[in-house]
Amino acid sequence: MSESKQLASPERRDFLEQATVAVGAAGVAAACWPFISSMNPGTDVLEQGTAEANLAAIQPGESLTVSWAGKPIFIRHRTPQQVAAMQLTQGGIDPQDDRARTHQPQWLVVVGLCTHLGCIPSQNNEGWLCPCHGSVYDNSGRVMRGPAPTNLLVPPYKFVASDKIVIGEA
Repeated sequence: MSESKQLASPERRDFLEQATVAVGAAGVAAACWPFISSMNPGTDVLEQGTAEANLAAIQPGESLTVSWAGKPIFIRHRTPQQVAAMQLTQGGIDPQDDRARTHQPQWLVVVGLCTHLGCIPSQNNEGWLCPCHGSVYDNSGRVMRGPAPTNLLVPPYKFVASDKIVIGEA
């Protein structure tokens, strides 16, 4: 076959078109990848998405504070007396059953920010007291008095073992 017939061959032209389209598509994909990848959450955001807490060292009556999503999380190992008292109490500004606030009665997990203006309440034997404006929370995190309109929030969490929880997953 002569050289002019090879250049004018439809099969060769089709192959060159397909090869050009394939290389062009690969180039567009390679150029777009950094932009698409930049839309993924950063590692710092992913690290704050969940927090683990080891409960083994917390004795009844003691608490642990961990950080999740930039917020303090209060984990309290309640005594049987505290659990019984909280299950009998229903009152307060935002009444809520204690059983609805816990996955296991002896463990209370709440976001440690006052629901009035976001101050961090200090712990006492009866619960928590907000030092900013005097809101009082019981050992179930329910607001008993003060300007706070709602109970301390319960974050999403789950028990992954009898002595370990993951906060941020429900």
